[in-house]
Amino acid sequence: MANAPLAPRPQEALLLEYVQQLEKVKAGRKALHLHLSLLRPYNRRDTHLRTAAANFDPIVRAANGQIFVLRNSDIFFCYKGEIQSQVDAIVQRLRYLFGEDPLVSEDGAEGKEFATILDAATQYDDILYAARSVTESETKRAGEDKTRQDARSRLKDRQEQGEPMTPDVLARIETALLRADLSNLVRRQFACTVDEDNSPTQIFSELFISIKDLRETLLPGVNLTSNRWLFQHLTETLDKRMLALLAKTDRFTVSGDISFNVNVRTLLAPEFMTFDENVSAGRRGSLIIELQKEDIFSDLGTYLFAREFLQNKGYRVCLDGLTFQTLDIIDRKRLGADMAKLFWTPEMAEKPDGRARVGRLMDGGGKTVVLCRCDTADAVEFGRSVGIELYQGRHIESLIAEDGRRRELLKIKRRIDRGGEGGEEELAPPPAPKGKGR
Repeated sequence: MANAPLAPRPQEALLLEYVQQLEKVKAGRKALHLHLSLLRPYNRRDTHLRTAAANFDPIVRAANGQIFVLRNSDIFFCYKGEIQSQVDAIVQRLRYLFGEDPLVSEDGAEGKEFATILDAATQYDDILYAARSVTESETKRAGEDKTRQDARSRLKDRQEQGEPMTPDVLARIETALLRADLSNLVRRQFACTVDEDNSPTQIFSELFISIKDLRETLLPGVNLTSNRWLFQHLTETLDKRMLALLAKTDRFTVSGDISFNVNVRTLLAPEFMTFDENVSAGRRGSLIIELQKEDIFSDLGTYLFAREFLQNKGYRVCLDGLTFQTLDIIDRKRLGADMAKLFWTPEMAEKPDGRARVGRLMDGGGKTVVLCRCDTADAVEFGRSVGIELYQGRHIESLIAEDGRRRELLKIKRRIDRGGEGGEEELAPPPAPKGKGR
């Protein structure tokens, strides 16, 4: 593997190194220090500094001098004394450029100097001192910046992670959940087939309560997932609220086949029995119950009992959370699940045995496996190569939005065509696109 290119060294460090080498050839050499850091801020914009530095380009190209543009906006220019007249002319041009700045108009007052010229033969120590000073200042500034950056990074991490979940916090959340209207936290994501023209067809939609939005609404400073067991208890409470929302379809539109994720223990709770009693026999066939693999294996006996109960009632059971790494140790067929959700990763296409391993999951047909987290077209391309027909993820949501825009444009075109024939039809503005939460 080729070595990565080294990061460029700061100009301050290069200046100090140059000045140290200058000690051997001091005779006939000079240094110009332009104190542009003392200019007013409106005169220290990048365009001003680039213009100032560009004046020295002809001398640098002729190998008669070396320029260093420092981070604090100062410019050091080391050159051969024989071109002093050229340097004086440049300094005069720059004085004219910044002529309205107090630094130029008050040049020399109270130690404020626009430019300092030092002779290396007689003032080398002054040149060295100046180079060391700017280098030390930059090192100190860089250290302070890193400290501030590290502090900001730690603060951001703490804000993202939040305070850990505790039993007391869980009790407060569950109390709040009893009163909160969660219908505005329910999100919908579609599982679709995708044809060769990248046109999606919605097969079913997954309904879920956004944990991120729940946290921001109830307790923004708490990391709800920090404690696995407390979070498990919280999800069981959310399961029951979701079941109650699904029983009241007037709160949000529920049509077509839908899926929702519940815990195995919830399936045996009174809330699910009440939900099941209110669902018609014909409707059960359109409901897909998603169960996480970790939840299944934490109590396999309860899962097998619940799965048989669900399938006898007419529900479909979906094994959720499969990964490329777990394909060889989890047998969907033996678990008796009707469907499975597999998380897409590029590793599936990169590994020589990737297609064969994923292909073993396809015993029930292409529409019994959903390839999830499809953020790019590569996921769909891989899925097609192994026979997967259902896809879910950001890329699919973008295809749905694009397809919606295409249909809307076609509808507008048809209205225009009809209006042209009849001459009387008024065009209505197209409806605003409906956003989809995640």
